Amino acid sequence: MENFTPFTALIGGSLIGLGALILFVFSGRIAGISGIAGAALFSREGRSWRLAFVAGIIAGPLLVGAVISDFSYSTPQLNWQVIVAGLLVGIGTGWGSGCTSGHGICGISRLSPRSITATVLFMFSGMLVATLLH
Repeated sequence: MENFTPFTALIGGSLIGLGALILFVFSGRIAGISGIAGAALFSREGRSWRLAFVAGIIAGPLLVGAVISDFSYSTPQLNWQVIVAGLLVGIGTGWGSGCTSGHGICGISRLSPRSITATVLFMFSGMLVATLLH
């Protein structure tokens, strides 16, 4: 939280919301990253737009980093904890019928009780684990 600036958070959140809105308006699809990525890997139907969506998520920070000189981001070191965390998130998105992007961004904006409940549980679980581990 040392480098938190509300302005950049507002811009980033607005762009995420705009992307979710565009996907919904033009294709009727919910921007749930786990569902999009999973179907891009394991389903032939609609694979091209899903791969383009995932490529955009990867290319976005790279493009911004090339344009803005003081932009920085990092990814965690790949170790057993990151692998286990990724597997647990994957299992959780299956159990919860979606991920934080699908429920937290798209579901809450539609006032879905299931999505509101899921997002509260995601946040509580994350805070609990962070508190216990740090």
